[in-house]
Amino acid sequence: MRDFGQSSSSSDPADWATVRRFLPYLWPAGKPALKRRILGAALFVVLAKVVVLTLPLAYARAVDTMSAAGDPALWAALALVIAYAAGRFGTVLFDQLRNIIFNRVGQEAVLSLTGDVFARLHRLSLRFHLSRRTGEITRVIERGTKSISSMLYFLLFNIAPTAIELVVVGVIFWTLFGWELVAATAVTVVGYIWITQVITEWRVKLRREMNDLDGQAMARAVDSLLNYETVKYFGAEERERERYASTAKAYAEASVKTDNSLGLLNIVQASILNLMMGAAMAWTVWGWARGRFTPGDLVLVNTYLMQLFRPLDMLGMVYRTIRQGLIDMADMFRLMDTAVEVEDAPGAPALVVRRPTVVFDNVSFGYDRDRQILHGLSFEAPAGAHVALVGPSGAGKSTIGRLLFRFYDPWEGRVLIDGQDIREVTQASLRQAIGIVPQDSVLFNDTIGYNIGYGQPWGHDDPTPEQLRQAAADAAILPFIEGLPKGFDTEVGERGLKLSGGEKQRVAIARTLLKNPPILLLDEATSALDSRTEQDILATLRRVSEHRTTIAIAHRLSTIADSDIINVMDGGRIVEQGSHGDLLRLGGLYAAMWNRQLSEQGETREAAE
Repeated sequence: MRDFGQSSSSSDPADWATVRRFLPYLWPAGKPALKRRILGAALFVVLAKVVVLTLPLAYARAVDTMSAAGDPALWAALALVIAYAAGRFGTVLFDQLRNIIFNRVGQEAVLSLTGDVFARLHRLSLRFHLSRRTGEITRVIERGTKSISSMLYFLLFNIAPTAIELVVVGVIFWTLFGWELVAATAVTVVGYIWITQVITEWRVKLRREMNDLDGQAMARAVDSLLNYETVKYFGAEERERERYASTAKAYAEASVKTDNSLGLLNIVQASILNLMMGAAMAWTVWGWARGRFTPGDLVLVNTYLMQLFRPLDMLGMVYRTIRQGLIDMADMFRLMDTAVEVEDAPGAPALVVRRPTVVFDNVSFGYDRDRQILHGLSFEAPAGAHVALVGPSGAGKSTIGRLLFRFYDPWEGRVLIDGQDIREVTQASLRQAIGIVPQDSVLFNDTIGYNIGYGQPWGHDDPTPEQLRQAAADAAILPFIEGLPKGFDTEVGERGLKLSGGEKQRVAIARTLLKNPPILLLDEATSALDSRTEQDILATLRRVSEHRTTIAIAHRLSTIADSDIINVMDGGRIVEQGSHGDLLRLGGLYAAMWNRQLSEQGETREAAE
């Protein structure tokens, strides 16, 4: 049984805390229709249990009536048998009506809880998502979701009715047979529950080990498939198979241990229940031999015990399911409880952009406290200007984009847009004001039209076909789309892999144009493209960046040479600043980088010739 934290007993307060945390989803505020469904389902549970508890009495009296002679006894026995059959049908009817009424309640609870988890995951910081494996998170949500339905069913329709049945059967046994049978039944039930709990708690460690290995196998499989091309580049198929097989083998061994322990539990449970059944029926036969009981009483005891032991026989599975469900739900709640690193300030207003000026004011930041990236960084991107950030790898250029989008907050200093500290405005309004064309434009596994339309702000009407066409035309990709058999309905594949790099970039540009932000961030937007495609994309970017404040993060200096201001970064600081000509005349880091890239381009041309 899996537990990401410490193992806990069935009385662990954390289990009850998990149940209390879930109850509001089961009894949702402001949804009286769902509450009526819950009450209706409870009514059918009671009706079904009343019928179930009445059936053995009719069955037993039918047997006793058959012992008598004459037509009246025949007709009475037939009536009792018919009533017994009708009662069995009524039990099925009430159970199914209960399920029909309650199904919507369970699905609404699952939908509400998983929706909250999904929304929470998107609120968590980039740091969280970079440090966690997608496969593991997906499995936590999957297990937590599946546990809800099974837990609801067993708690409401197995545990609670069984408890009612235990009490009623105890009263009937006391009335008809005396305290001896009640005491024997009680001792058996208590012993059964105790041994089930002891063995199941022993199985917790085995189950946790198995599920941990299952999560590792899933994470390795997802990681390997996401890096399919890299695996092919290095001919590493066998390496990946071995890595996955080693984890899968460990999982298989743990699974065998878990299944074997289940077999042991079933043997012990069957021994207890059948000993009780045999002893109770022998005791009833002994009483019949002395004239104390009738043959119908033997049938009555046998039927009640079989009805009682049927849910008890499932107790081990029910207990394991509930315990596992509590653990899985607790894992999901822990995801929901993960601290949100970047929060809106209480009562934060929306960002209002009249003049899209961007200012980094003495910003210091690092992803870890022992590794600082930016050291008192200060620069300004005036409204409508084209500002470039260049420098060697590791200088902190991409970090600026993450701070601008407020994926992280700086340790010191401020980031201002139109004079407003971005920490004091809502994140939604901030990100709506900024468009980005990244180096690797990842697309959703949907159509081209969907990916372009993704730029439409949430809450607005879906973009019209004319708007999609205009955005595609402005991004210089409309002729390509119109040449496809399905046009805008063409599927792009996972991460957009059915499109070339230049086509993906243009879709990303069209998406940003549809968003129509006043500030544009170009993060190495052409570094992964060939020279011809790069020039085409650059021409498109120059056109779309007109009348916007544009910040271009670049490695190839030729792509930003016409910028109004070029900021040269090194070691997390601005070390040079000016136009392309000014920086070349300065003869510093920028000039050295420019000359080096010219030399490399010359060598490339010579090699090609």
